Amino acid sequence: MSEICTKAIRTVTIVGAGTMGTSIAIVAARSGFHTIVFDQDAAAVARSKIQAEAFLRKSMERGKLSAEQFTGIMGRWKGTSDMKDVAAADVVIEAIFESLAAKHQLFSKLHEICPEHTLFASNTSTISITEIAGGSGRPERFVGMHFCLPAQLMKLVEMSPGLLTSADTFERAWAFCKDLGQNPVRTQDTPGFILNYFLIPFNNDAIRLVEQGVASPQDIDTAVKHALGYPMGPMELLDLVGLDTQKLLCEAMHGLTHEPRAACPSLVRRMLAAGQVGKKSGRGFHTYGDSKTFGA
Repeated sequence: MSEICTKAIRTVTIVGAGTMGTSIAIVAARSGFHTIVFDQDAAAVARSKIQAEAFLRKSMERGKLSAEQFTGIMGRWKGTSDMKDVAAADVVIEAIFESLAAKHQLFSKLHEICPEHTLFASNTSTISITEIAGGSGRPERFVGMHFCLPAQLMKLVEMSPGLLTSADTFERAWAFCKDLGQNPVRTQDTPGFILNYFLIPFNNDAIRLVEQGVASPQDIDTAVKHALGYPMGPMELLDLVGLDTQKLLCEAMHGLTHEPRAACPSLVRRMLAAGQVGKKSGRGFHTYGDSKTFGA
C-alpha cells in the first residue's frame, strides 16, 4: 500500500462552523485529534467554540467529563478564518450548506493547498458524492461521511464511496470513523442515502400536520417519542437542524428525486420569512429561552 494511503490521521479540519460542523468538531477533538474549525465568517468560528465549550461544561456538570479532559479537548481545538491553516489536515470534512456549486468551489481551493495524502470527505446528506468529488481534483481520495446530528450524541455515520473512490481511501476513512468512536454503515451513492431517504419526507409530513391544524408541534413530538420510541420528536429535530437547512435539504432532495413528499412545505418558507429559524434564533416550532444548540 502506498505512503499516501498509510499516513496516520492526526489532524482533522472541519469546514463550516455551523451546527453540524461544530458537532463533528466536538467528536474529533474529544477523540484525541487535533481539530481545526474553518469558516470564512470569523463570528461563526467564535460562536462554534463557545457552543462546544458550553456542551462540554454541561458534560462536566453531569459527571461525564473531567476538568482535565475538558482542558485537553479544547487544547486540541483551533478555530480559524484563514484557509491556509487547513493545509495541515490529514482529513478535511466539509459541512457547508447543500449547494453543489459551493462545494465544488470549496474543494477546488482545498485541492490547491492540501497535501496529496489529505482525504476529502463531505457531510452532505442529499447530493451525489460522485458529483461533489468530480470538482475536488482528487475523486479517488474522496468519500461521503454523513454524521447524524448531534454527532457527539448520535454515534452513526453513513459512509458512501463515489464511483472513483479507491478501496484504500474507503478503508482508511472507515478506520478513521471507528477511531472517532462512531458506528459506520456503508451506503450507495444515492439521494438521501439511508436516513434522509426516510427522514426528509417524514419531517415534511409532520410539518404539514401542523400546517393543516391536525396537531400541535408539542403533541406531534410527544406522540412520536412515546409511541415510536424516538429520542427526539420531528419538530424538535427540525428546530435543532434549522428550518433554513431543512429548506435546502428539501430543495436538493426534491430536485433529484421529484418525490412530492420531499418538496418544501410552504409553512417552512413562511416561518423563515418571519425569522423563526429554530433553536439558533430562539424560536421555530417551539420557543427557547436561549440559543444553545446542544444538550449534554
